Amino acid sequence: MTTIDLALDWTPNTNHTGFYVALAEGYYADRDLDVSIHSPANDDYETTPAKQVATGEATLAIAPSESVISYQTHPDYPSLTAVAAVCQEDKSAIVTLGDSGLDRPAELDGHRYASYDARFEDHIVRQLIRNDGGDGDIDIVTPPKLGIWNTLLDGEADATWVFMPWEGVLAARDGIDLNAFYLDEYDVPYGYTPLLLARPETIVDGDALSDFLTASARGYQFAVDNPDRAAEVLGETAEGMDNDDPDFLRESQHELTDAYLTADGEWGTMAHDRWDAFVEWLAANDILTTVDDEPIPADELPTSELYTNDLLSDA
Repeated sequence: MTTIDLALDWTPNTNHTGFYVALAEGYYADRDLDVSIHSPANDDYETTPAKQVATGEATLAIAPSESVISYQTHPDYPSLTAVAAVCQEDKSAIVTLGDSGLDRPAELDGHRYASYDARFEDHIVRQLIRNDGGDGDIDIVTPPKLGIWNTLLDGEADATWVFMPWEGVLAARDGIDLNAFYLDEYDVPYGYTPLLLARPETIVDGDALSDFLTASARGYQFAVDNPDRAAEVLGETAEGMDNDDPDFLRESQHELTDAYLTADGEWGTMAHDRWDAFVEWLAANDILTTVDDEPIPADELPTSELYTNDLLSDA
């Protein structure tokens, strides 16, 4: 039996549902896989999921496209590669409170943004503001990652980046209005979020990884076909969730079912032109740099090296 350790990007939530379904329904066991799922709350987010993979602490990590690019351009770590997209549609947004008067990105100039302190994050947010006619002049604050949402609610920050099928649904259920700025609405061709990252040697020895992805795809198909039951499985089996209210989980799950699969009904597949567009946009806006802030031209970061669909069962 092969052991696979999956490092989550956040405490368990609905975009992780397919993994928990595959675990609970025995899809991994059917392929002789012993899968463990680890929440970043276990060490209070001391080590990011991507770094856990880079250092060999985990087999796979859930992360955004920027993490792939960051580790492909970091001199001290392996060049991690995306092996599957968890969601095909970006369901994240920069948000402000509805009563804040900050109704569009340009109005964030001079205000506090609660950052996760990711390598390219603050530059992306500043460019989003510029795309809306602002200066990108924001005050960056970096509270503990798992407390960022409360930072916004408590008035300690004016804006932050959230996952709308989770925090957005939470806010709506609590009667809190949000202004949501989706990146694609402001000419930011954002990449895939979240996706799965692996080390080069894990990809080379790909049989177990391919089996994991096939079983996970089955879990996500289950979630599409049976969202209410999938939400129940998540609530019953995921340890360390910050909200396990069954009604909330069902509502959150229904917000996601249209994002799991491609138009052709495939889970995990990534499009080359989407990666191209994101890398070219980062380079054009001087966001694509080395860890020493030296610009990297887009043609020096071949998109084909950032991801692979080869381990997916329908590839």
